[in-house]
This record gives sequence, structure tokens and C-alpha cells, in this order.
Amino acid sequence: MQSLFFLFLMSTPLSADEIRIAVASNFTKTMQNLAHHFEIQTKHNVVIISGSTGKHYAQIKQGAPFDAFFAADSQRPQLLDNQGIALANSRFTYAIGQLVLWSPEENHVNSPEKRLALGHFDHIALANPKLAPYGRAAKEVLQSQGLWKSLTSKRVRGENIGQTFQFVNSGNVALGFVAFSQIKSLKKNLKGSFWLIPKTLYSPIKQQAVLLNDNPIARHFVDFVKSDNARTKIRRDGYQTTND
Repeated sequence: MQSLFFLFLMSTPLSADEIRIAVASNFTKTMQNLAHHFEIQTKHNVVIISGSTGKHYAQIKQGAPFDAFFAADSQRPQLLDNQGIALANSRFTYAIGQLVLWSPEENHVNSPEKRLALGHFDHIALANPKLAPYGRAAKEVLQSQGLWKSLTSKRVRGENIGQTFQFVNSGNVALGFVAFSQIKSLKKNLKGSFWLIPKTLYSPIKQQAVLLNDNPIARHFVDFVKSDNARTKIRRDGYQTTND
């Protein structure tokens, strides 16, 4: 499936006023909102390709025709920068993610450390730590509690944080590590209980972006994302920004 999608990207021509943005799953809704406002202001078209940061990185290395990459970490953008694939001096932190332990069930996440330690649940969802920064952060939290190995049989791994969120939101898994931005996106439909995990329990989730093509529209879009108005929207969606 991934290879077919990659071939589709390679074979689909870009229009003169269109850019393709690869974006981490957790930031998709925020990016859609930002892109919508950018399109209204500029009349340019923004095509958003959502997925795991690890897979996007692999596709970019293979030559996928993205104009910019908004990752869920700082590692892959820095690698692309070091490898000369990203445009020089284009890398910046656009958001800092926050991890939560969430359940759609009321009071299910009361006394979260105790609940994790007791293991009174059938399964717990997290994103793939090898591909997804939020999954790596979840692993660090469980390791900090001495629970990574003991919960092996109960862990359900999503390919990315988007799939992990669906596992929990659908009720198929009663408990999971997701992005704070994802449950904030539910707004009035938010149900259940959650624990906003202390940042001392996991490495900072610095989400960085890079330009991949010297495209004036892509540069304009990046400048738009850096604007005060865009940063306000990003914070409203459950992220922090570098000036917070």
C-alpha cells in the first residue's frame, strides 16, 4: 500500500500554485486549519499528506515530491538538514507536543500512576516507538514507572499517533497514550478522563519542519506558520510554541 501511494505521488503533477506538505498525524487537524486560512488569503492550494514521521522521512529519502515536511520530532528534520536534502537554514520548531493518558471512560484515569501500576485494564495503546515520537515518549513514561516490560502483553501498538487515537476513541482499547491536541480537537464531544503527563517523565516532543524545495509558495506558507496569528491557533489546539 505504501509503495502504491508513493507511486501515486510521483506520478501526479503539481499545478503552478499548489504545494504538497507532509505532516505528522498528530498535527493534521491543526495543519488543515492553517492551510485553509492560507488558501483563503493567497488563493494557493495546499495538499496535505498525513502520516507517521518515520514513514514520511523514508519517502522523502526516496524522492517523494513534498515541498515541506512538518515532523513530529526534531530528529528527522535534522537528519534531512545534515544530509543536504532539506533547504539550508530552513529548519525550525513549529510546535511542542504534549502527551496524555486518556480513556473515554469516566474516572478511568483517576490516580493514573496507581492505575498503570495495578494494571487493571485489558490493553493500553501507544504509537510505535520506533516510528512515532509520541510513541517514544509513551515508552519513556512507562520506563520511568518501571512498567515497560511488565505491560508487554497489554500493549497495543498503533502505526502512528492517529491510529492510536482511533483505537481509544472507538472504544476498542480502553486506555491509551495520545497527543493532548487530539483530545482537545474533540471539544464538546470530549468524554472520559485524562492525565496530562508531567514533562519530566519524557523527552521534549519538539516538532520541527523543513523546506524541501526552493518554492516561493512553500516559503510563503512557512512564513505564515511562523506568524503570531498561526502560533495562536497552534497553542489553542493543545501545543506549546517556542516562546511559551
